[in-house]
Amino acid sequence: MNRKAVIAMSGGVDSSVGAYLLKQAGFECIGVTMKLFANEDLGADRDRSCCSLSDVKDAQTVAYHLDMPHYVLNFAEDFKGLVIRKFIETYRNGGTPNPCIDCNRYLKFEKLLRRAAQIEFDYIATGHYARIEQGGARFLLKKAQDAKKDQSYVLYTMTQDQLAHSLFPLGDLTKEEVREIAAAQGFVNARKRDSQDICFAPDGDYAGFIEQYTGETALPGNVVDEAGKILGTHRGLIRYTIGQRRGLGLSFPEPRYVAAKSAADNTLTVGKETSLYARGLIAEDINLIALPDLSKPVRVKVKTRYLQNGQPATAEQTAPNQLRIDFDKPQRAITTGQAAVLYDGEFVVGGGTIAEAILA
Repeated sequence: MNRKAVIAMSGGVDSSVGAYLLKQAGFECIGVTMKLFANEDLGADRDRSCCSLSDVKDAQTVAYHLDMPHYVLNFAEDFKGLVIRKFIETYRNGGTPNPCIDCNRYLKFEKLLRRAAQIEFDYIATGHYARIEQGGARFLLKKAQDAKKDQSYVLYTMTQDQLAHSLFPLGDLTKEEVREIAAAQGFVNARKRDSQDICFAPDGDYAGFIEQYTGETALPGNVVDEAGKILGTHRGLIRYTIGQRRGLGLSFPEPRYVAAKSAADNTLTVGKETSLYARGLIAEDINLIALPDLSKPVRVKVKTRYLQNGQPATAEQTAPNQLRIDFDKPQRAITTGQAAVLYDGEFVVGGGTIAEAILA
C-alpha cells in the first residue's frame, strides 16, 4: 500500500523540491496551495507577497511537471481569525508577535493536517528546514542539517500527533543543494528568491498594515524615562519594539532605546542600553516536545528570537502552562509576544510565548 502525502506548496523552490523528493521516494502525492488572503483586500503588493496568482501558477506548474494533482484551498477566514487578529491584538497590547509561528500552528499543522486526514492521506509535507525523529515512544523535533536555514524555532508548537503525521523532506539538505535539484529538474522557480518578510505585510510596515486593515489610527502618547519624566510624544505603540533605537523622533545626548511599552496608559519608556538586559523570562502557552513535562529544572539553550544563537539557561516548569527561564548571562531586549524555544543539543525540548522579562 502506497504511503500518501499532501504537499503544502507555496510556489517557492523549497516545497517544490520537497514534493519531488517524496515522489522519488514512492509516495502518492497531491499538491495543495493554501490561499490565506487576497492581496488586494489587504492592500498588499501582488508581486511581493505570497498568495499571488504567480505563486499559485508556479506551484501548479511544478505539480504538472511531477505528474501530481494540485489544488488551491481557501483558508482565508481561518487565517484572518487565527493569525491576523492575534497579530493585531498582540501589537495593541504592547507585545511583538510572530505570525509565522501561528500560521504553522493553526493552519499548516492543524487545518491542513485535518483536511489530509479527511481524504485519508497519511501525512502532510512542507518545505521547512527541520527534521523529525522517533525516540522511544515520542516523536522528536530536530534542527536542520543546514544550520543557516534551520526553522525548528517556528515549529516548536507541534504536537506528538502532528509530528507523527508530518514530513520535512529538506531536513538533511542545504539550500544550495535544494536549488541544484530544482535546476536539474527544470523547475520554473529554481532561482526564485526567498520571501523574507511577514507575508501579509511584505514592506515591513506593520503599523501601516494594522491601521489600513482596521481603519483605525494608532493613538499618540507620552514617551517617558525610567523615572517617569515625560520626554516627548510617540506616534502609537504599534510602531515600536523593545530595543529599538531609531525612529523615536527625539534627540538625546547619548543613545536611548525602547525599554518598555505600556498599553494600559499608552506610554513608551526609553532608557540606556543597560536597561534592556534581563536575567530571565516567564513563558506561557507552552508546548513540550521532548518530554511530557519538566518534573525538575533542566539545563538547556534558549532562543528568544529566530536568528539568535541558543543561550545557556535553566528552565523550570512553574505551572501546567508556564515556564520560568533563568539565563546564565543577562540577555538583551527580551520581548513579550515573541517565542522562547528550548534546545537540548539539536533537539527542541519545547517552548512558549514570552509573557514577561525578569529584569537584571
